[in-house]
Amino acid sequence: MFTDYSQCLPGSAQPAPTTTSVPQPITTTTSVTGGTTTVPTSPTTTSSGATPTGSQIRSVQAPVYHFYLQNHNGVPVLGPQASGGYFTIGGTISLNQANGSKLYLNLDNSGTASYKPLTLGTTATTTNWALEGDTIITTNPRELNFIACSTSSADYYDIFLQTGNDTPSGRSCTLQTIHLPCLC
Repeated sequence: MFTDYSQCLPGSAQPAPTTTSVPQPITTTTSVTGGTTTVPTSPTTTSSGATPTGSQIRSVQAPVYHFYLQNHNGVPVLGPQASGGYFTIGGTISLNQANGSKLYLNLDNSGTASYKPLTLGTTATTTNWALEGDTIITTNPRELNFIACSTSSADYYDIFLQTGNDTPSGRSCTLQTIHLPCLC
């Protein structure tokens, strides 16, 4: 790992402490002629899965400033922070899901265009991801440029690794780098 960049090492931030509280029964007191009756009622509770561990990955240039990498219908895209994924980086990039399973960020190198689609899979086929400071790169060959291309929704952008000058036909695309948020 790159220890020279200690201000933004993934996983260096300490998780927020977790507290658990036991719901107390709610009682309703009703005044009735000749006395008072206390009727217990059930509290309303909600439950959600655990927050995955890892770091979010985001873009830092307009027009997709602070859009976050995430799984949107099985496709890695840049989108709102609230739905951004949490990733672990170290040779591979894994999307850590709330149920404990992982999906791996891979490159689809099957085409001849210079832009390479990103995919998610249960197996890591791309094993040369790394950090250069807080910037996500591939190491062999060294690439740090991505392109973000508009979709039918203003909230989401498709993302591709860019190795040249090609762009998807008919799409509005912008050159990007993607980064870990500063964990200072």
